Amino acid sequence: MSLLTQLGIRYPIFLAPMAGVTTPLLASQVSEAGGLGALGLGACDAFQAEAAIRATQQLTSQPFQVNFFCHRSTPLDPVKSRAWCEYLSAHFTQFGQAVPTQLLAPYASFTDAPELLEVILATRPAVVSFHFGLPPKFILQALQHAKIPYWVSVTRLSEALYAQQQGCSAIIAQGVEAGGHRATFDPLCDAGLSTEELLQQLAPHISLPIISAGGVMTGGQITQLLTQGASAAQLGTAFIACRESAVSDQLRQRLFTANGTQITDVISGRPARGVMGRWQLEIDRPLRPAHADYPYSYALAKQLDKVASAQGVTDYQVCWAGTGVTALRPLDAIPLMQTLIAELN
Repeated sequence: MSLLTQLGIRYPIFLAPMAGVTTPLLASQVSEAGGLGALGLGACDAFQAEAAIRATQQLTSQPFQVNFFCHRSTPLDPVKSRAWCEYLSAHFTQFGQAVPTQLLAPYASFTDAPELLEVILATRPAVVSFHFGLPPKFILQALQHAKIPYWVSVTRLSEALYAQQQGCSAIIAQGVEAGGHRATFDPLCDAGLSTEELLQQLAPHISLPIISAGGVMTGGQITQLLTQGASAAQLGTAFIACRESAVSDQLRQRLFTANGTQITDVISGRPARGVMGRWQLEIDRPLRPAHADYPYSYALAKQLDKVASAQGVTDYQVCWAGTGVTALRPLDAIPLMQTLIAELN
């Protein structure tokens, strides 16, 4: 049985579950148009996650996926934290603010938040997907017992083989072109494979359906991936500027005027691709100190953006996007889906 038949959807067009960007309206619009909508819930607590899932279920009876972060939680390293805060202190003082002296993790890993599993079991979304790895076996067994399919994003063959062994019903193969965080289980171990290279490496060894992600902006690109063995394609950057997303008008303008993207780990503490800005140009220097790790560095980055934005400076905004950002189309969700479907056919 094909992946689309399993899901009960018409088109191999999946919305990427972008945390802080996807909304119930955007997810439902993609699902209503025959694709697979998505909610990125990695930065949500249980109350916020349940509210988002139920709001989406009220807007559509069609399936959609929900996504959570499964990073390995690590205690704050006070030495690295202090050095990183000192390194960024000049960027705070230009706005008349002192750099924070204490960093807190802005959100928990799915692995450390059992209440999030309870939300999944109560709301029963069509699919649960994970980023940065898979949760422990007992959580996977609970999902299996509830007959809720689960996926995980992978960036290399060894991760895909592990996902297959752990009972995933499909895998999301994330190429290096993808915007946002690299899905590597270990942030220090990245094969750096392109979307097509990764698909070519996985196809002969993986029996699960493969969902290709990274740099996909058109129906023609989706068709090409399907002919190479993918069951569907997942698109994030293509949808990020839709009116139904959660991004601000300022961020939309920045996306449409972007002159390229780059992967850096100085914003969040893990490698992630975003539009070129002060983070990449001024902060990610060769001789910089070690950052404060994920997600503590992210907490500091968000505080710097808040301080700067309060004074009308948007240079520190986090603007995740993939390599296809220069091909971004000024379309809302339904017209974009219609365009992709026409190109696909």
